[in-house]
Amino acid sequence: MPRGARLDAPGTLHHVILRGIEKRKIVDDDNDRQNFVTRMGKKAKDTGTSIYAWALMNNHAHILLRSSDIGLPTFMRRFLSGYAVSYNRKHKRYGHLFQNRYKSIICEEDPYFMELVRYIHLNPLRAGIVESMAKLDHYKWCGHCVVMNRRKNDWQDREYVLQWFGRKEGEAKKSYRAFVKKGIALGKRPDLTGGGLIRSMGGWSVVKAMRKSGVKEESDDRILGSGEFVSEVISQAEDKVKYQLSAENLQKSIKEEIERRCKKEKITHALLRSGSRRKPLPKIRRDITLKLINDYGVSLAETARQLGISTSGVAQIVRRGV
Repeated sequence: MPRGARLDAPGTLHHVILRGIEKRKIVDDDNDRQNFVTRMGKKAKDTGTSIYAWALMNNHAHILLRSSDIGLPTFMRRFLSGYAVSYNRKHKRYGHLFQNRYKSIICEEDPYFMELVRYIHLNPLRAGIVESMAKLDHYKWCGHCVVMNRRKNDWQDREYVLQWFGRKEGEAKKSYRAFVKKGIALGKRPDLTGGGLIRSMGGWSVVKAMRKSGVKEESDDRILGSGEFVSEVISQAEDKVKYQLSAENLQKSIKEEIERRCKKEKITHALLRSGSRRKPLPKIRRDITLKLINDYGVSLAETARQLGISTSGVAQIVRRGV
């Protein structure tokens, strides 16, 4: 069954879940964790992406964010491709680090924002990485400590989170922490890790009761929210951007970028792809590679295919330039 295209529009709230390939680690030590968090924050600032909650685990991560004009797929490609290259270089490994397709669920804000912040920030406690709320308050690799003002991240929007819990910072922090603590007893909350009608309505029993009574709700597995919200999101996607950076538009952008540079340098696309090391071809390939990956979020493999070089060659260029 084909995967659904990603729905996105500027200002959309997403719960993003990314996992290591074959459930392998995406971080090995605190240096990797710092690299991951620093890159996430830098790309968020560069693209205007708002991050409200996050938790970095050993083999996966959760992020609650609001996409900017540049779109979620571009932010994620720029962030993850740079991190994967640096991780592979450090650990002398090759190949994919993340599952090919991270999971993103569009979330209806009013009913789910506070619940998602709590769910995401409790991940280290549920996993046994920290043993208590007191430890979580200071845990560096989760956004909870930033909301509690125990650590600083200028790219994390703690003020927006706190305004859901009170007008004054002191009372908001106290209310937020109490709300998070109450969530410990709720367990893993599978209703918050996906979209679709069953999750949005709170379980299969509710859905069956609705159907028996003749109530119909529109549903989409990419969206966590009411039927009305689902209809609105899909309508906006159809009327405005349809899908951010669709495969067709991305290929068009790649082609235009390469054609523009070839015209400027007075060379043919065939010569660019020939593998020749004659000057200035290596520099042109380097410039186009960095442009495609950093500005358009093109994968290493696709960039290599477009320029007629190996994926490892692209990785080496990125390694020097990221």
